[in-house]
Amino acid sequence: MTAEQAKERIEHLSKEIEQHNYNYYVLDNPTIKDYDFDMLLEELIKLEKQHPEFLFSNSPSQRVGGQITKEFKTVKHKYAMLSLANSYSKDDLKDFDERVKKGLGITSTDLFGSDIEYVCELKFDGLSISLTYEHGKLTQAVTRGDGVQGDDVTTNVKTIRSIPLTLKGDYIDFFEIRGEIFLPLNVFNDINKEREEIGDAPLANPRNAASGTMKMQDSSVVAKRKLDCFLYYMMGDNLPAKTHYENLEKAKAWGFKISPYTKLCANIDEVFNFIDEWDKKRNDLPFDIDGIVIKVNSYIQQQQLGFTAKSPRWAIAYKFKAEQVSTVLEEITYQVGRTGSITPVANLKPVLLAGTTVKRASLHNADIIAKLDVRIGDHVFVEKGGEIIPKIVGVDLSKRKPDAEIVKYITHCPECGSLLERREEEANHYCVNENGCAPQIKGKIEHFVSRKAMNIDSLGGETIEQLYNEKLIHNIADIYELKKEQLLPLERMAEKSVNNLLEGIEASKQIPFERVLYGIGIRHVGETTAKKVARKVRNIDALINATEEELVNIDEVGGVIAKSVAAYFSNSENRLMVERLKRFGLQFELSEEQLQSTTDKLGGKTFVISGVFQKHSRDELKDLIEKNGGKNTGSISGKTNYLLAGDNMGPEKLKKAEKLGVTIITEDDFLTMIA
Repeated sequence: MTAEQAKERIEHLSKEIEQHNYNYYVLDNPTIKDYDFDMLLEELIKLEKQHPEFLFSNSPSQRVGGQITKEFKTVKHKYAMLSLANSYSKDDLKDFDERVKKGLGITSTDLFGSDIEYVCELKFDGLSISLTYEHGKLTQAVTRGDGVQGDDVTTNVKTIRSIPLTLKGDYIDFFEIRGEIFLPLNVFNDINKEREEIGDAPLANPRNAASGTMKMQDSSVVAKRKLDCFLYYMMGDNLPAKTHYENLEKAKAWGFKISPYTKLCANIDEVFNFIDEWDKKRNDLPFDIDGIVIKVNSYIQQQQLGFTAKSPRWAIAYKFKAEQVSTVLEEITYQVGRTGSITPVANLKPVLLAGTTVKRASLHNADIIAKLDVRIGDHVFVEKGGEIIPKIVGVDLSKRKPDAEIVKYITHCPECGSLLERREEEANHYCVNENGCAPQIKGKIEHFVSRKAMNIDSLGGETIEQLYNEKLIHNIADIYELKKEQLLPLERMAEKSVNNLLEGIEASKQIPFERVLYGIGIRHVGETTAKKVARKVRNIDALINATEEELVNIDEVGGVIAKSVAAYFSNSENRLMVERLKRFGLQFELSEEQLQSTTDKLGGKTFVISGVFQKHSRDELKDLIEKNGGKNTGSISGKTNYLLAGDNMGPEKLKKAEKLGVTIITEDDFLTMIA
């Protein structure tokens, strides 16, 4: 393929892939199978590697992320991002309507134009963003910040597939469009499920999760979070229409995801109807909202009304009252998680809230209980407001019984009686009896057999409970000593199901080292970290003998993870269990195939990669560094050994490398080093 043919193919693939992204993420109407889409993207990435001169910043290949942003540049907004005035009642909105009419010189005696057109929009609960487009290309994405200036998060925003990188149709040359980045509820739930699997605390709510994700340094991690975005306001000097609603329609035609729930209202009464409708339906949405935004439709009228120092006079936010009910706190119980984390749970007198009967609410930790000063027998206020799980937000002190006692947080594990421990800088208490506490044991076994670890499908939660109660398994190593004659007499254990179980257990012995390492359930060690650690240490013995200082030098391992790994292997029972698993034939070292592709030629050397390269992508170079024993970092410091410099690298990195005496090498120099 000639360079010209490659360019044409790259342009064709880019347009086709972006159209499929638009169909799937904006129209919710996919027209291609996932596999076929992946093949198109793979072809594009391959061509761009072969012809990096045709790799453009807005290529759909950039959606997968991979760039590291150590510091987010502060950018001043061309148009200030003011906050909206809030209202909490229809009387507030009537006052707003009167202020708008007064500001426009409209009185009740006018024969024409006595009503104002308003646009009603759902108030998404996420992160405000401002996108700049020049000549149909996304050039910058900036957070709200303090309204005057925000953070440049362009690299991370490019991973959000519902945000167009290139526009279509009769777009104007330069404009800004603003919207809300949010985390869909199903994605939020999946993330929390995964976090719980590795022993991390769940994210508090989708809003905070979206905001935190946008400030992550690794854009490939941002891409995996599957953020979404609705756009809702266009700004510029030559906008196509004179009204807000028409411009939203134009934006939709250009490829933007505009909320289908937006409505043009002829007067304030229609606004009230819209609010009433969504106050009832908001819990059915696949994302969080906390109110309705009302805007004057006419741009001319918006200009006439102007702004206060803090907010536009032509818009207001109506905030829904968080659905709240009062009920009685009957008891506080305590749950023990897989990692020993204790979660206090409020057991409530059943009450209807947001269409479901609520019987329990999380109290999170001892600090929350003390802050609420909640006591057994109290009448408590419970709400969902933006949270998936109901929470107690207050106590009706007027109904408190005089003899109600202050809650004393438990000091011993409710399951095994061990003394609880509260670790430094952590809010939760922990049961440290990890190998003798039933919920921890069963939780660890469930994690070990899960799909991402050992993938023993036929060993589910109920079977694990049954085997534990029958004293056939007490830790994960016991799984490999199960015999057919032990299993057949058990309830629900027919010969076929027993054979399937034993075959699944035997097959798991071929699962590679990094998944075994993930499966044994070291706190804070997720899938990615397990891969990095396995590749670095190569076998379990090296990991067991590694010091915290050595562990911290592994990519993806910080002080918290290093302490957790060291603590795990300092426990003699854990080491004994690993020895048993080794005897049963599990993979506790890299395979011959994996070892053949790894060396220690770059052992102890730290690299920073910057620029565009001819023969390999940055991710491929990082992979080669790790496979040869080196370490990747994102910023240059006195500990950096080499700056691997490509074309168009940042001048500041070059300047800093020269100042610190860091050796600067080319791609060919690097390939010679590992040859």
